[in-house]
Amino acid sequence: MEDRAACLERYAELMEANMQELMAICCREAGKTIQDGIDEVREAVDFCRYYALQGRSRFGKALALPGPTGESNELYMEGRGVFLCISPWNFPLAIFTGQVMAALVAGNAVIAKPAEQTSLVAQRAFELMLEAGFPPDVIQFLPGDGATIGGKLTPDPRIAGVAFTGSTQVAHILNRTLAQREGAIVPFIAETGGQNAMVVDSSALPEQVVRDVIQSAFASAGQRCSALRVLYIQKEVAERTESLLAGAMQELMVGNPERHSTDVGPVIDQEARDGLKAHLTELGKHARLVSQAPIPEACRDGYFVPPSAYAISSINELKDEHFGPVLHIVRYTAEKLDDVIDEINAAGYGLTLGIHSRSESTAAYIERRVKVGNTYVNRNQIGAVVGVQPFGGRGLSGTGPKAGGPHYLLRFATERTRTINTTAVGGNASLLSLGIEKV
Repeated sequence: MEDRAACLERYAELMEANMQELMAICCREAGKTIQDGIDEVREAVDFCRYYALQGRSRFGKALALPGPTGESNELYMEGRGVFLCISPWNFPLAIFTGQVMAALVAGNAVIAKPAEQTSLVAQRAFELMLEAGFPPDVIQFLPGDGATIGGKLTPDPRIAGVAFTGSTQVAHILNRTLAQREGAIVPFIAETGGQNAMVVDSSALPEQVVRDVIQSAFASAGQRCSALRVLYIQKEVAERTESLLAGAMQELMVGNPERHSTDVGPVIDQEARDGLKAHLTELGKHARLVSQAPIPEACRDGYFVPPSAYAISSINELKDEHFGPVLHIVRYTAEKLDDVIDEINAAGYGLTLGIHSRSESTAAYIERRVKVGNTYVNRNQIGAVVGVQPFGGRGLSGTGPKAGGPHYLLRFATERTRTINTTAVGGNASLLSLGIEKV
């Protein structure tokens, strides 16, 4: 166990030493802005250090269990076998690293399958893993087409578990494939998308709301599973909030992600761009345009989508998650708050929820009723920038447990117990060692 944890810590040090190179690859290959690239490396480093600590705590020694005298009972953890780790393009270093490090520190071998769009940064990360001391025979790097590789490996009985981050649709395919296998029932750890909402009541500070909406909806060009998709604003403050939001969106700088001045870079590829533009065209037919950020002429032929906000009547109008810089705004009245919560729950996703309210009782009521894995009150909802924050969803948004949380490593392991009859050797020494209480 100590060797595995030490390798994680050495890998973290190597990532820090090579931060500029890793950040640059993330910018060029995934279209991340400079700040997003820095945050990507930071999150990967935090995963390593946290999982090293968790590994020592959970796997370093057996846990003694209570039992009758004359008997020793212990519980300990060990790896399951070979884990298939399938990571996404939107976090090509952090999630790639987090999945692989969790599986390794729990005592498994790993087949690491990165997204085909971002194999270069994953390749460099893999090289640093080997440099950190991970044996080549416990981790295999396997880039390529996801459908082809997943279709071959997932049914293979030698795969003892799958960790996946990506679309809900692909998660369903993987889940069905694993369910149809003969033999052992293996764990499927999935983190998928979310039709994430934010609820803003009349007590909220409009300027703070707009700041957090801009960050939640348009950071990373909206290509985060945690990104804000549907903004509910109480009717009494909707006009002013929308006006401030429209002005702030006009200040967004869309362009080359390698420039410090850029706020929003491109989406990942042509397929993503075409799908988002088709959605914007459809919104233009029936929804009210609140604001759309300008795109420089030089970006019109690239994979750029303008950050856009449209007013719609309900989250029910959205049948799918649109993975990009598109925000949908719904106005509601205070007496309809329960209807809003019911709508959000009925969507079936359960990843993030933002709440902006200066009424603690209102915020607590919403948080208690909405069925999501992660709630953020009076702040942006795309997660922590520095420091591992447990993150994972429920329903259509994932299986759990939360990545970066205290229970994540346990899903990569299996429990075993050991019971020893200590009296079998001729007596119970523990009784003989007890002191005699004086009366």
